Amino acid sequence: MAEFVIKKMETEDEMDGKGFVHWKAWREAYAGLVDADYLAAMTVEKCRKMARRWPDNVLVAKDGGRVVGFAAYCPYRGEDLPDYGEVAAVYVLEDYQGKRLCLALMNAALERLRGFRGLAVWVLEGNGKAIAFYEKYGFSADGARQEITLGTPCAMLRMVLEISCAGKTPGSGFVS
Repeated sequence: MAEFVIKKMETEDEMDGKGFVHWKAWREAYAGLVDADYLAAMTVEKCRKMARRWPDNVLVAKDGGRVVGFAAYCPYRGEDLPDYGEVAAVYVLEDYQGKRLCLALMNAALERLRGFRGLAVWVLEGNGKAIAFYEKYGFSADGARQEITLGTPCAMLRMVLEISCAGKTPGSGFVS
């Protein structure tokens, strides 16, 4: 496995890199799931501006000096899951998928969310690759669904992971 550095996003270059990964990963993951005009309107410049709005709870994965993935985390943003943390985003460039980088980012985010009773993630319905990753990590759909508009109506599914009650270590579904 390649050696990657996972660290808190701090520099302008890291923010630009996070913005690029956000832009590129959306094109790689959501083509055919999200309205094409919406994807086209999401420019790399917009993503770089977004990276500067909430820099505090973002981890970047770097290969040398290049940002190749990121994870964003926070206390759960809804009111129905008190004492939960949320992994708001995890994206890794397609060329870096299958190298356990997403797993490392999730583990690092989980470490920063230690103390919460559980974790939640929202995943785009139809994004089978992401759903399979989260299931392997230990998350399961809890039936919550959210309608959002990404050019056209889309559905987000909530997946949860009970940390304090888990019979196994989160991420243990990944064989070394």
